Amino acid sequence: QVQLVESGGGLVQAGGSLRLSCAASGRTFSSAAMGWFRQAPGKEREFVATISRSGAYTDYGDSVKGRFTISRDNAKNTVYLQMNSLKPEDTAAYYCAADPTRTYGTIRYQDYKYWGQGTQVTVSS
Repeated sequence: QVQLVESGGGLVQAGGSLRLSCAASGRTFSSAAMGWFRQAPGKEREFVATISRSGAYTDYGDSVKGRFTISRDNAKNTVYLQMNSLKPEDTAAYYCAADPTRTYGTIRYQDYKYWGQGTQVTVSS
């Protein structure tokens, strides 16, 4: 069992930065691939980034490549999403997710078993 709690969302101007954190409880965190997804009102859940168990492998959605960075600290049971050069179209609820069955995360939200409650990111123009 893994419980996830996101934090760090808020209101920021276009071009600004935010750092999201996802704190996990449970002993399986270090054995879980982790992912970030986002969902805007009226839109489908969108893949943002994923990181492997060790942190050595990462992947990003095309819309955030070069601007967002995912990382993890297994000693602190925390995964991060550093978001730079934010755009109004990045406005969404951001969710972290855990997949304890895979070494490497996937881009499919259906593959993730555990989810946080989400944190809102709003980017003003």
